[in-house]
Amino acid sequence: MNAHINSFRQGFPLGSTWITRHDDRENESGIGLGILRLQAGERVNVDVASECAWLLMAGAVRGEAGATPFSLSRKSLFDESASCVHVAAGTTVHIEAERDSELTVYQCANRAYFDPRLFSPQDVPNEARGRGQVGGRALRYVRTIFDRRNSPAEVELVLGEVVTFPGGWSSYPPHHHVQPEIYHYRFTAPSGFGHAELGESVLKVRQNDTVLISAGLDHAQCTAPGYGMYYSWVIRHLPNNPYIAPEFTPEHAWTLQQDASYWHPPEFSKDE
Repeated sequence: MNAHINSFRQGFPLGSTWITRHDDRENESGIGLGILRLQAGERVNVDVASECAWLLMAGAVRGEAGATPFSLSRKSLFDESASCVHVAAGTTVHIEAERDSELTVYQCANRAYFDPRLFSPQDVPNEARGRGQVGGRALRYVRTIFDRRNSPAEVELVLGEVVTFPGGWSSYPPHHHVQPEIYHYRFTAPSGFGHAELGESVLKVRQNDTVLISAGLDHAQCTAPGYGMYYSWVIRHLPNNPYIAPEFTPEHAWTLQQDASYWHPPEFSKDE
């Protein structure tokens, strides 16, 4: 499977579109990533066969995850934190669009049971990372929706979002981990673009692109000046080896220091 999927730059059709499938033998991540687009008033019913999460991108939906009701709304990926429904295999999920809506869908083969979980923006901190480091060039928002810290042991997925500020970097300093990961990108304008590193390779990413990150590859990101870059990120725990934290590439780890010394042109302040 190609690590860079860029065939949806013109947008996604109504209904369900799978970008990757968790049971595709060529998909080494073991993670399914899809898009669900609903018009106002549409309703879908899903008998979930394996662990699955729906992350609201835009719009308003309501429904039930098993016996648990939910109501989610979102106007902006960039200005609002995340709303998400996360369920185990064997759960029946009903989703109804109160207005035109789009959700990303994440799936893996896990069939272990856990109670349905709901996450609202109040549950997902809009964490500003990189403040005060190397002139704020890697200042960004990180929103970890669920990971090992707030999930039962039966959960295999980790899900979150990053908002990269125009002209800035994220997933920085370069880092890696042995667990597979997928990034899905959006920009503040259709013409937006950025660059995604996969080890020594660099990909030009645009609206609606998806990148599959193999085990052990460094994957720092940057976006062009004038364009904010959003990506959702999803990781799958490996058997007896859950994802806890990334490993920063040693040669660049010094940039994490608050008082790190680095060159800057003297005629400009470090804030310009």
